[in-house]
Amino acid sequence: MDFLRELSPVLQAFVATLFTWGVTALGSAGVFLTKEVNRNFLDGMLGFASGVMISASFWSLLLPAVEMAKESNVSQWVPAVTGFLLGGLCLYLIDKLIPHLHINFPDETSEGIKTTWKRTTLLILAVTLHNIPEGLAVGVAFGASALGLSGASLGSAISLAIGIGLQNFPEGLAVSLPLRREGLSPIKSFWYGQLSGIVEPIAGVMGAWMVLLAKPILPYALAFAAGAMIYVVVEELIPEAQRSGETDFPTIGAILGFAIMMLLDVALG
Repeated sequence: MDFLRELSPVLQAFVATLFTWGVTALGSAGVFLTKEVNRNFLDGMLGFASGVMISASFWSLLLPAVEMAKESNVSQWVPAVTGFLLGGLCLYLIDKLIPHLHINFPDETSEGIKTTWKRTTLLILAVTLHNIPEGLAVGVAFGASALGLSGASLGSAISLAIGIGLQNFPEGLAVSLPLRREGLSPIKSFWYGQLSGIVEPIAGVMGAWMVLLAKPILPYALAFAAGAMIYVVVEELIPEAQRSGETDFPTIGAILGFAIMMLLDVALG
């Protein structure tokens, strides 16, 4: 933590999101060990990722947004609700505009503008697009900690980065293995799997830089990141975790993920 304290908020966000990207790469590296993974295990891990993101959205993003609103001239609920809805709307529009295909879904279910892009490209885009709010959330959290406002701290930002990193492991695995089954080599499957996480450092730096430039928008930015992450959970992670029809493993995973993220935020924040 002392190392991070000596850096600027933008560099803090960059280092933290390099970590989350690295965990994505670590998960993607699983393709070198196996071409298949136990479905119950993967469902449980996707449920875990859902729990982490839901917990992080409240403890690390929405709650600080509400606390910060006390210092403004608007009602406490305004930044949280407004930002949350805008975050969900933004991801909805991205889903409708950018061509992508959710993992394990048939070609005809592809979303966004119709295109002739390859199936593998659409699969990679789906996860890449949904990694943007994760990087944004980490960046905004570090930017908030630098401003010294109530509800935001360096410890809380670090706990968010750790939580996002933990849930990135199954995401990386969930990208590289389907690519391997599509016929790509292990090296290419790993490369494209980890590449899906490269947007996190980019979004993280942009998020930290944005809130430092415009302090009044900070609670809205925190809530925006929360809304975007919840959209990803409900629209992609939970349906994918329960596609096999087995609900126990993803449910238990979600509970554990929520609890661990809550523990990290409360203990470090």
